[in-house]
Amino acid sequence: MEAVQDLPPGTAPGLRTKSQLQRRRRILQAAAALASRGGVEAMQMRTVAERAGVALGTLYRYFPSKMDLVVAVVGEELDMLESSIARRPPSATTPDGRAVDVLMRATRGLMREPELADALIRALILADVELPFGDRMAGLLVRVAGLSDGRATEEQGVLAASLGAVWVQELLEMLRGRRTYEDIQRRIEIAASRLLAEFPTSRVE
Repeated sequence: MEAVQDLPPGTAPGLRTKSQLQRRRRILQAAAALASRGGVEAMQMRTVAERAGVALGTLYRYFPSKMDLVVAVVGEELDMLESSIARRPPSATTPDGRAVDVLMRATRGLMREPELADALIRALILADVELPFGDRMAGLLVRVAGLSDGRATEEQGVLAASLGAVWVQELLEMLRGRRTYEDIQRRIEIAASRLLAEFPTSRVE
């Protein structure tokens, strides 16, 4: 769960000012830039604050802990992936083909910054706080498979989440040098064809 305390107590979230949004964006950009060069260990709160040009106390008002900051960076990566999918939906004709398209697109995006990818993946696996990644990725896979969230059964949601978990593990293996991009694509294709076999083959509008 993302913890953002960037407004005075009692202020409605919808009243967040433009300057506050810009400050939050600078903080996340600074954190991601540091992680891209040195992993989670480089995301020291004081260093993030200095790079973002904010006081340390201000940073802690937005993100009370380093893990809250990591959670927010993960959320930003998901926002970018979802925007990419909205602009250019996968064109495959089968649910598993569309899911593979999304996951490999996410792989290419993350691997442009391997240190950042490593930091985020390790955070997903080791975090002691709830991260939004699993549910959001499962929901995205369900949607691109051709089902709205309301039409997906519990079993389909679990299967989509399982495919997302397979992808995370495969990406970690790639970051460790044990998989190539081609390896991941082949393995994700196999997993998707099995896990999404019961999804309807045509899109549900």
